[in-house]
Amino acid sequence: MENTNRKSSGIALLPFLVFIVVYLGAGLIFQAQGVELAFYQFPSVSAMFLAVLTAFMLGKEKIDFKFEIFTKGAANIDILTMLMIYLLAGAFASTAAAMGGRDATVNLGLSLVPVKFLAAGIFIISAFMGTATGTSMGTVSAVMPVAVAAAIKGNISLPIVIGACVGGAMFGDNLSMISDTTIAAT
Repeated sequence: MENTNRKSSGIALLPFLVFIVVYLGAGLIFQAQGVELAFYQFPSVSAMFLAVLTAFMLGKEKIDFKFEIFTKGAANIDILTMLMIYLLAGAFASTAAAMGGRDATVNLGLSLVPVKFLAAGIFIISAFMGTATGTSMGTVSAVMPVAVAAAIKGNISLPIVIGACVGGAMFGDNLSMISDTTIAAT
């Protein structure tokens, strides 16, 4: 039997470090220049491409062997399934937002909730939206402006309404089958 044990080396982390340095470096440079949404200006895919190129330059194996190993890892059925689910979940959430489904659901829910139950209603609406869209932060960005305005009009404690919105969104996101965190964890 052949001994295939290899000594591990810290150099194996170089592609990861290249990705981090390039992506964070670009974001920090854009931020220093005062660019709005600085970390969204440099595509993470470009930083990943540079990291993959770095990985291909490591080691003494032939490029054909490296490419074969890379494609076998990238074509793992679990990875491809997760990527397809991410893609379809993102398409669903974007379509629902573009059609105005999020805003319509929030407004419908708030029109049915009496003022004295506003905090509980915000929690339930946020939980529903988080479950339907699979994103807690997207839910917070959709529900929070309406919830804050309703809380001010209804003379309800703002911290309680904000907590209900964020808590409901995160609760719903954890229940969602199309949540990115749920997909990655299963």
